[in-house]
Amino acid sequence: MSTLSALLAEYTDLPGGAVDHLQRVVAEWQLLADLSFADVLLWVNAEPGGIVCVAQCRPTTASTVLPEDSVGTVVSEDEHPYVPKAFESGKIVVADVDPADPIPMRRQAVPVRWDGRVIAVLSRDAARASRRSTSALETAYLECADALYRMICEGTFPTPESRSDTKSSPRAGDGFIRLDREGRVVYASPNALSAYHRMGLNSDLVGQDLIATTRALVTDPFESRDVSDYLSGAVEGRIGQRMEIEARGATVLLRALVLAPGGRLEGAAVVIRDVTEVKRRDRALLSKDATIREIHHRVKNNLQTVAALLRLQARRTGNAEAQQALGEAVRRVTSIALVHEALSMSVDEEVDLDDVVDRLIPIVIDVATVGSQIRVRREGSLGVFPADRATPLVMVLTELVQNAVEHAFDPGVHGTVTLRADRSARWLDVVVNDDGKGLPDGFVLEEADRLGLQIVRTLVAAELGGSLRLERGESGGTDAHLRLPLGRVPVT
Repeated sequence: MSTLSALLAEYTDLPGGAVDHLQRVVAEWQLLADLSFADVLLWVNAEPGGIVCVAQCRPTTASTVLPEDSVGTVVSEDEHPYVPKAFESGKIVVADVDPADPIPMRRQAVPVRWDGRVIAVLSRDAARASRRSTSALETAYLECADALYRMICEGTFPTPESRSDTKSSPRAGDGFIRLDREGRVVYASPNALSAYHRMGLNSDLVGQDLIATTRALVTDPFESRDVSDYLSGAVEGRIGQRMEIEARGATVLLRALVLAPGGRLEGAAVVIRDVTEVKRRDRALLSKDATIREIHHRVKNNLQTVAALLRLQARRTGNAEAQQALGEAVRRVTSIALVHEALSMSVDEEVDLDDVVDRLIPIVIDVATVGSQIRVRREGSLGVFPADRATPLVMVLTELVQNAVEHAFDPGVHGTVTLRADRSARWLDVVVNDDGKGLPDGFVLEEADRLGLQIVRTLVAAELGGSLRLERGESGGTDAHLRLPLGRVPVT
């Protein structure tokens, strides 16, 4: 099945920030589906093809009302006609209940707002409640869900800070606690109460100050202070990271959600999961993860040793051409080492290219023959890339910057090289611009015999599935245009 990134790249041309926001929404929506007892679909405007569903989530707390896969379908008058209304109005739209429907439904369309504009719509489809009275659990779930959906419509949920929270976070069914604005427990589900009983609580939770209660159960003074600060921050509107708490031999995961629809604090919701048994099994997996990161660390160290040896050899040779070749080898080995260093500190095999490139730029300037006369700067964000694409992309970017620094300017001339990045749902576009002397007459990229450009062409075509062109800049100098697909990468 296609990933959300691939489908967004196929159907939209949203900017990178909007794509990241939709990824955060989807990371949260199992919680949304469970709290609202509803199937949740994500719709995007794929003009001129209409409004298309790009993701679907079913609740674990209720039966699905949409058993068929809806991903790839287009909004029609028969199915989800209220979704276009939400796109147009920018407000939550509640669909009319059709009494003739064999399965009476409660349907709603929620605009997803980012940077002040609607970039998608969430549809929320649930079976209409029967005539029986609603339980306290259902009421607590639905009130929390309504608050979160309103915050999505306002663009205040989810936030960039909460993204790492969603990985392996507790679900609503694991344990749910609703807090008022003073941090007192309004409702606690049976599973949440069981988790607290396992931590040593001998009473009920409802009516208690959850901050003080939890602090008293945690024996470690530093952890006790941290969990107190975390829960206090959630009640006061501050977002924090998911916490793991150990108390009296039990281990629980705790995540607090700030509820502030309309900018007005309504307290917080806490999801909690008893992971005492799971934790024991996870230790083996954590050990493997640590081993992989240690391997990346050792590879980085070995590459740095190779770079140091090459640098030493360059200093000892008297041949200027050999010194230049060895210096370029040092830079290439160092660029790969920096990627492995980033991976040694990552748990998901992803690399923040902005950080790596910013650390490489001083090395590029140092190796360049023109010395410090050239200034290199970056504009825009390259974003996060998986490890298998990060290494060749870092190599390409450093080669292009190095090529501009070395060949665009005469010795002793001051100049600027600018690396501009623009990331959308479909593409990463990078322009390496210099204000130097421009391309020589008759220059053809495919016929260039410089080793750096040959490396770049090979990596762009074979490893990244992208395209590259060099041309004169609008205001002089040279522009190197690099375009890489972010969705489906062509298989060669």
